[in-house]
Amino acid sequence: MGQDRVISLSEVQQHSDGDSLWVVIHGKAYDLTRFKLEHPGGDDVLLKAAGRDSTTDFDDVGHSSDAKEMMADYQIGILKGAQSGKDVKEGSTVASECSGSMVPYVSVALCIGLAAFLVYKYYNKK
Repeated sequence: MGQDRVISLSEVQQHSDGDSLWVVIHGKAYDLTRFKLEHPGGDDVLLKAAGRDSTTDFDDVGHSSDAKEMMADYQIGILKGAQSGKDVKEGSTVASECSGSMVPYVSVALCIGLAAFLVYKYYNKK
């Protein structure tokens, strides 16, 4: 498999378990199946990222330059449409997971704010 091979996101999604673990990072497809046991963060991290665009996850961790250089050993191709970003956005669950995870926190903050406002109004009645 060459690094110039064009791979669709749907093909990457078919490799989402420990037996065949592919990810997309910055428009490039990687087969991390043989790396999962060596990954310093553990194989659970990679299994969670398997079969999808994991660019945000990868960037959020702040990988070392050595880790970034190692990536070339695992690259199997380029994501179809990566230049336009079209395929990266379609089907990618990273953005939806990040925005969806904030809902409970925002809801709690709003409830606390409302409760504080009502207590303030109650005690400052004239």
